[in-house]
This record gives sequence, structure tokens and C-alpha cells, in this order.
Amino acid sequence: MPPEPRSREELVTFLGDLHKEFRAHGHKWENNTLDDFLEALAAWVHDSPSAYGNAGEQIPPDGDWTFMARALHAATIYE
Repeated sequence: MPPEPRSREELVTFLGDLHKEFRAHGHKWENNTLDDFLEALAAWVHDSPSAYGNAGEQIPPDGDWTFMARALHAATIYE
């Protein structure tokens, strides 16, 4: 189970750790290309209510979807 960041700083740490994991072991990931990763990301977000339900949880009602969309889009151009 991935960590549950409670702040922007914890999310930054999580993303940094995820990047390190990819650099070290990305060749073992199921979705190890950007194309496959983004396709899987879209599919998981679409199916997330079921994924949460299968775990006996509810999708967080106050998730900041705009922030995540802006962050993902910004990563396409940010240096």
C-alpha cells in the first residue's frame, strides 16, 4: 500500500521516492513507458470508486482533483 501524504511536502517526498524507484527498478514495472503509465493512470482514476469499494473504503470526497490535473499537466513543460 502506498503512503498517504497529508501535506504538499509529503507528496513531494512520495513523488521523489517513486522516481527513485523507477530509476532503479522501472524496467520491472508493468507500465514502464510514459504511454503505458498515463493509460494506466487514466484507467485507475476512472475505476477508483470500485478500487476503493473493493478495499471497503470510500473515495475521498474532498480530493483536490484540480491540483493533481495541474501538476500532471505542468510536468509536461516544467524544467
